[in-house]
Amino acid sequence: MRQRTVVMYVEIGCFVSCLCGWILICSTLATEYWIVSESASVVLSAGDYYSNLWMDCVSDTTGVSDCKYYPSMMDLSVFLHVCRALAVVSVIFGFWGAVLALIGMKCTKIGGSELANARVTFAAALTYMASGFCGMIVYSWWGDKVRSEFVDPYYLETKFELGAALFVGWGGSCLVICGSAVMCYFSGKESFPKRLNKQPRRPPTYMTARTRRTYMLPGSSRPTTFIIPPSHQSYSESRGSRESRGRTGTQTSQSPTTVRPTLPPIDSAV
Repeated sequence: MRQRTVVMYVEIGCFVSCLCGWILICSTLATEYWIVSESASVVLSAGDYYSNLWMDCVSDTTGVSDCKYYPSMMDLSVFLHVCRALAVVSVIFGFWGAVLALIGMKCTKIGGSELANARVTFAAALTYMASGFCGMIVYSWWGDKVRSEFVDPYYLETKFELGAALFVGWGGSCLVICGSAVMCYFSGKESFPKRLNKQPRRPPTYMTARTRRTYMLPGSSRPTTFIIPPSHQSYSESRGSRESRGRTGTQTSQSPTTVRPTLPPIDSAV
């Protein structure tokens, strides 16, 4: 009972961690500051350029900002399409992970038996982990692209820096991955006890050619191999030797004796 209570509180903590991380990932989709570039060569013409998955924005020194969505989806790069897809998939996986966790956790008591609840929680942990990895791929790929363009001396276009949304996304993805990993361990240990708690193997048995014999079962044309333990083997050998000795003695006692007739003595006078 105490162990069940501990597991229940661990599941609650993991669920809260995954939920907070998922909320952070969702917040980055609506944040414009994925990449930021500041041009301050002239004070009056200073402005900030920033963009995200959906639009490009610019703001001047007066605080007025203007954003423009990307004009055509067919004209976008493959990099942007893949990042959009992975970000949306991360949000969807996080939502279904929360639904499965609410059904399978021990504190909700919505599911059926303990085994069924543990397996539902294990599925929720795997879904959360997929959500965290999808988000981590998006933010890491985007950050690596920005870094490579910034340090490239032959890149002549506007160079950007890492925005606040990337750091928020990295933190949210780490929360989701860590929480789902702990939840996956505890729920998997309860869902598949035979696979995780293996019984120690028995020591191997040794047999020789003397302990293996082939016999013909009655009514069967195929030989069948029986394995005779050494103790029974020695007993059967001693018993067979005694029986063979007894048979030899019986045959010796029952063998007829030949009696030779005695001739009468020859008279020396005749």
